[in-house]
Amino acid sequence: MSVVTILPSNKTVTVAAGTRLIDAILAAGESIAQKCEGKGECDSCHVFVHDGRKSLSKAQRKENEQLDQIVGVGSKSRLACQAFLGDEDVTVELLGFASGL
Repeated sequence: MSVVTILPSNKTVTVAAGTRLIDAILAAGESIAQKCEGKGECDSCHVFVHDGRKSLSKAQRKENEQLDQIVGVGSKSRLACQAFLGDEDVTVELLGFASGL
């Protein structure tokens, strides 16, 4: 189990290892866009992972290729639909354009 903290709201949710990050965000009651329905083919669920990055599944080629096309990507960037949680706690920041607001 891991605790996912979502910024800027500071909402938290406890989920099992193996849960997709986007599912944890939604379980916490946050809104996040999913234009490609979780296929990793768009940038709508781009988030910054501040803590616990090493606990997440390794980014696969498809995700890295998509991230390469996004303006503002950094070492903390992940597509929430492609990242699976491990056993460590994670802090993730929803970006303004990705929050669906």
